[in-house]
Amino acid sequence: MKRKTLFLVEVAVFAALAVLLDYVSSIISLRIWPQGGSVSIAMVPIFIMAFRWGLKGGLTTGLLLGALQLVVTQPWIATPVQAFIDYFVAFTVVGFAGVFAKKVQQRFEGGEKTVANAYMVTGILLGSMLRFLCHFATGIIFFGMYAPEDQPIALYSFLYNGSYMLPSAIISGVVVVALYGAASRVLLRKAA
Repeated sequence: MKRKTLFLVEVAVFAALAVLLDYVSSIISLRIWPQGGSVSIAMVPIFIMAFRWGLKGGLTTGLLLGALQLVVTQPWIATPVQAFIDYFVAFTVVGFAGVFAKKVQQRFEGGEKTVANAYMVTGILLGSMLRFLCHFATGIIFFGMYAPEDQPIALYSFLYNGSYMLPSAIISGVVVVALYGAASRVLLRKAA
């Protein structure tokens, strides 16, 4: 029971932290992207939960972040389906980084920090790519009207969403690896 309570508390705290980080990032990036998006480290708490608790932690934290963004922030909503994909699905799939949780934990416990970092980076790339694919798809389906006339809609969506997702993935990766490098024992520890 104690472990389940700790899990739920951590999901709530890390999702709230992700909303706060996204809010700060959106202020700093000055809303350069007119149909939504910003360079943000909001994925960092999802990755931490994914590597700490596995798929369950990552997916649940991402789902809660998506829901909170719809309620707390000023979301860009074209249709309910687009909102569902861009918020619920896109942030939930970031948690798939958790497929590497056991390998990350085993490598850190075995003192193989470089290999653990490689698994974390792979998980971060997986989660970021899956989120990008969600935004890319909604960009084609729901936001193609904003593409310049001489530009293919798929290219427009790729460039638009890639312009904030690639920096977000890189910065999140650097932050997560740095955090685990400095405090891996705390970040990997689970309740007994």
